[in-house]
Amino acid sequence: MQFPLKTILIDDEPLALSRLRRLLDKHQDVFSIVSEARNGAEGLVEIDKHHPDIIFLDIEMPLLNGFEMLSKLTKMPLVVFSTAYDQYAIRAFEENSVDYLLKPVENDRLIKTIDKIRNMTSAGSNVSGSNPYSDNLLRLLEEMKPKKEIFSLSVKSGDRILLIPLTEITHFEAEEKYVFLNTLDGQKYLLNYTLTSLEEKLPRHYLRISRAGIVNSHHIKEIQKHFNGKYVVLMRDRKASQVTSGSTYTDVIRHLLDN
Repeated sequence: MQFPLKTILIDDEPLALSRLRRLLDKHQDVFSIVSEARNGAEGLVEIDKHHPDIIFLDIEMPLLNGFEMLSKLTKMPLVVFSTAYDQYAIRAFEENSVDYLLKPVENDRLIKTIDKIRNMTSAGSNVSGSNPYSDNLLRLLEEMKPKKEIFSLSVKSGDRILLIPLTEITHFEAEEKYVFLNTLDGQKYLLNYTLTSLEEKLPRHYLRISRAGIVNSHHIKEIQKHFNGKYVVLMRDRKASQVTSGSTYTDVIRHLLDN
């Protein structure tokens, strides 16, 4: 890591931008401000032009917010978030960015950020190459992308292709190399999906409770304790199906019980 770091400030509030510049100017041995931007769209242009080592990024901005802007980058610089909103969703980024500053940013708090950057240097992190913060942030942004909403799954029944509404599906079960879809009326259909691919497609109320089972939490009738930390989930289908949870999925079941 070469100091001073090429730095870009991205914030739609002129007062916040000027305040941050004044604070960073006190630490010119660490930061060299090469550009500023007033929104995410401008930020993309300036990042492409200057290839900064680090950016100070506001989250709530017009045109593109901070997260939307980051999702469009092909190469991720180090990121320090700055925001006036202390929200849980933003806190999730604290472990995946260099730091997270609440406005108005104070010099004492900024010094802690600088210490963190210097610790990264001593640990051998490389701003110009891959670094754990940028890699983690890219993964987190990918996970946050909204899923394409689906309303049904297609299954073959003889020479026909049926569309089964998600609202009628109670659970999915893997049996050897095959995955089956089960419905409220007790029907069972073979699918051409793996459970892992279904996890990626289905809404959040479909929960993976074992290596071999996904249940629709809207159609759970009862949950019974089993042995070895497992549970038996009783479904509201015509067959009163029972799906046994895996011992490593205890937290999922506990979350259901807490709601």
